Amino acid sequence: MGKYTRRGTCRLCSSKELELAFQLAPTPIGDAYLPVKQKLESYPVELFLCRSCGLAQLLDVVEPEEVYRPYIYRTADSLGLVEHFRKYADEVMKAVNPKKGGLVVDIGGNDGSFLKFFRNHGMKVLGVDPATKIAREATESGIKTLPAFFTPELASEIRKENGNASIITANNTMANIDDLQGMMDGVKKLLAPDGVFVFETGYVLDLLQKKIIDNIYHEHISYFSVKPLENFFRNNSLELIDAKRVATKGGSLRCTVQLKGGPRKRSPAADELIKLEAESRIHNHETFRAFASELENIKNELTKLLNGLKAKGKLIAGYGASVGVTTILHNFGLNKNLISFLVDDNPNRQNLYSPGLNIPVLNPKALYEKKPDYVVILAWQYAKPILDKNKAYLKHGRFINIIPKVEVA
Repeated sequence: MGKYTRRGTCRLCSSKELELAFQLAPTPIGDAYLPVKQKLESYPVELFLCRSCGLAQLLDVVEPEEVYRPYIYRTADSLGLVEHFRKYADEVMKAVNPKKGGLVVDIGGNDGSFLKFFRNHGMKVLGVDPATKIAREATESGIKTLPAFFTPELASEIRKENGNASIITANNTMANIDDLQGMMDGVKKLLAPDGVFVFETGYVLDLLQKKIIDNIYHEHISYFSVKPLENFFRNNSLELIDAKRVATKGGSLRCTVQLKGGPRKRSPAADELIKLEAESRIHNHETFRAFASELENIKNELTKLLNGLKAKGKLIAGYGASVGVTTILHNFGLNKNLISFLVDDNPNRQNLYSPGLNIPVLNPKALYEKKPDYVVILAWQYAKPILDKNKAYLKHGRFINIIPKVEVA
């Protein structure tokens, strides 16, 4: 195995007291859906828990260039996310009440969907995203986006050209960055004295409680909770002033941070979540091992069901072709022998092959043309809209739900 490195310290507190909580199957880069069948290199997916601060994290870091330059995911691909961003931007503007024309910088801005809403509020906006093609598309759509990784050096350049930022955002991005210290150095350089840094990221409490295995992959190298984040910000002359749970991506955290000594008062919500985390024992490796055991039970039940159906000559397809689906396919033992083809609503993923397993991805029309007997809902978080949209399929086939439990719908 080549293009990855293993770090020996915690990403937040630099402790070497790291304990393996559980490991998933090695997989290729989850978003490497390609137009031709290809043998891809697999990388380890092993989750470690820091005994000092409690952060759950992958220590094996695939080179960012390998993950992001060919990136094909766009914000608009996620059902309901653009509408979520509209409400989110409104809430931030109301809470922060920045001066009109102030600068908003979005780290990992993707297609510019979030920043468009700040622009509508009269703010000056700038995106930063290393996915070259997506950054170019965002710029062409009117949201200037720098095709780069966010570093302290880039923060200095942005400040020099635009002044300090009233608001810095980073959504579904913090979990993807190995050098969080460098990111915070950049945030501190760029943020105005009365500014705020607001971010959303997956919440490990939701991941454990809802069995969100499809949020675990190489791109996500940190699995956050409030307590480790609060300590990290404090050690970086920053203050966590608010934390709240939001529903996106199966369950996320939205945190608001200011420079140390900033003008805003701390909300009691952060302390309430820290208390909940302690009660839920999410910083204990036994909790993670129980999670892994539950996933193993789902795998065994699902493969038993599918092998039985295949033995009867049934044709089986899968619904979904995302980075998270790659995790599910590899960890639940769903190869071409069980799943003949995948379908996905996103045209950018159709007529490609799944990473490593080379299962073809087709237009959902294939459900009516090829008429599979069963369809496994791999994009299980969207099971309801998938079922609602494909009621006609039930005339000749059945859907199979996989999480929270395996059942034929």
